[in-house]
Amino acid sequence: MPLELSDILCSPVWIISTVVLGLVVRSQRRGSWNPRACKVELKGKTAIVTGANTGIGKFIALDFARRGARVILACRSEARGSDALREIRELSGNADVHLRLVDVSSLESVQEFSAAILQEEKEIHILVNNAGASGLPKGITADGLEVSFATNHVGPFLLTNLLLDRIKSSAPARIVNVSSVNHWRGKVDFSHFHGKNLVYRMDEVYNHTKLHNVLWTNELARRLKGTDVTANSLHPGVVMTEVMRHYSWVVRFLFNLVGFFFFKVELRLY
Repeated sequence: MPLELSDILCSPVWIISTVVLGLVVRSQRRGSWNPRACKVELKGKTAIVTGANTGIGKFIALDFARRGARVILACRSEARGSDALREIRELSGNADVHLRLVDVSSLESVQEFSAAILQEEKEIHILVNNAGASGLPKGITADGLEVSFATNHVGPFLLTNLLLDRIKSSAPARIVNVSSVNHWRGKVDFSHFHGKNLVYRMDEVYNHTKLHNVLWTNELARRLKGTDVTANSLHPGVVMTEVMRHYSWVVRFLFNLVGFFFFKVELRLY
């Protein structure tokens, strides 16, 4: 007889395994970082953060704004981006924060965004490719690309290369690509970019894209040697954000249930 969800959630095995997982994650956490303890100022610097309307991207943009940078919030949703813009300006006291719209899953949108930025910004000192998604349903974009690859890798790759000459001319500068420790579970198969040879599982596709992020960043860093521009990929840790919003309610419930053990994106620390 198949088990009901309530039976699974109340089973001792599930409870114990959840607690053990949470303790393992919490044991890997390092001490909370106090942004105020870092005295770096960014006055005179221009920073672009994709996916800056929520979660990690919003926190990064706020931190840059508090340090005096000119910050471009690169967001897909005008409504959510406008809300983030108002909040970041209010919390940071920095009016030099601006919203520009881009859908990183669309090559046309990335090209239009980049062209506008190159017209508006004479210098770009920081580019954070944060926008991405996990658990997207299977789909093909108008460009013929698998939607997760388009969102998590191809769009950021194109955006960086379109802005790269301006970034290099603004050196010292840096490029940061938000990846994931799950990259080690990914595989390289370029047919995946078009949704081919792909047994579709949301987490596996995500892992593939994150591996491509790391490999691309490593090669970019190699090519940028001697330019005073750095390129790095990072694993931000397990953070309570909206990254799971595309998964089923069961997965979201479990994620939120063990959320006590995860990092918090807390803007009110400021």
